[in-house]
Amino acid sequence: MTITIYHNPECGTSRNVLTVLEAAGYTPTVVEYLQTGWTLDPLLKLIADAGLTPRTALRESKSPAKELGLLEPSVSDETILAAMLETPVLVNRPIVVTPKGTKLCRPSEVVLDLIDHFPPGPFYKEDGSLMINAEGNRVV
Repeated sequence: MTITIYHNPECGTSRNVLTVLEAAGYTPTVVEYLQTGWTLDPLLKLIADAGLTPRTALRESKSPAKELGLLEPSVSDETILAAMLETPVLVNRPIVVTPKGTKLCRPSEVVLDLIDHFPPGPFYKEDGSLMINAEGNRVV
């Protein structure tokens, strides 16, 4: 299964998702988008494939979105996209692409919808919360 994760290693949720993928035996392509940046067409496709809009893909917390005035309802999608291209941290993460679909994996459990098999359980997130029980089942 081909998997790509748009990853920020400073983000706990992003680290959790990458750890789940690797523990399940996958070797995802990791795109550290803060280093690579974005270009318009691939970013638009990623947002659309994830069923998002530029506004719903916008990272509102722990980003300069508020300072840049991007949280105002009157701000257009085009303005948000231009800001995302200029300041990549404005794109929420992690976004995971698999043959099963593309999703913004927040919370990190969302990644389980995109993979064929889970890591062996019990599996815990960084914060110590149980994600997969000892029987290998998703914890709701």
